[in-house]
Amino acid sequence: MAVISKTKLSLRVIGDELIPDEVSNLLGCEPTIERRKGEPFSWNKQLEQHRLAKSGMWRLEAKDKIPGNINEQISELLIQTSSDMDVWRSLSEKYTIDLFCGFFMESCMEGISLSSQSIKDLADRFIEIEFDIYGPDDE
Repeated sequence: MAVISKTKLSLRVIGDELIPDEVSNLLGCEPTIERRKGEPFSWNKQLEQHRLAKSGMWRLEAKDKIPGNINEQISELLIQTSSDMDVWRSLSEKYTIDLFCGFFMESCMEGISLSSQSIKDLADRFIEIEFDIYGPDDE
C-alpha cells in the first residue's frame, strides 16, 4: 500500500462559552487560530468575506507532512500541550475536543496507519478523531 501523499492535522477545542485565553492557560500553549462565538472571522483572508462565529474555537495546527505522517503530527501537537490528564478531563466536560485530519491523495490507492500509542494518547485526553479524505484530482 502506498503512503498517503499529504496530511494536515489540527487539534480543536470548540464550544459556545469557550474563552480562548482560558484554554491557552490550561493547555500551556497558544493556538494557531482562535475565536469567540459571535466574533467576525474569515475562512479566506484574501476574499475578505467575514462571517460570525457560530461557536468559540481554539485550534492548534501541526505542520503539513508530505508524505503523510499522522503519528508524527499527533506527537507534534500533544508535546506542546499539557500532560495533565485532569486538565484534559475538565476541558472535555465543557467543550468538544477533536483532532481534524485531512488526508490528500495523489492516486486512488494510498493508505495510512494510526499507531496504538497515538490512539492511546488521544483517548487519554478525550480527543475524538475526524477524518476528511480528499481523492486525487481527475485529469
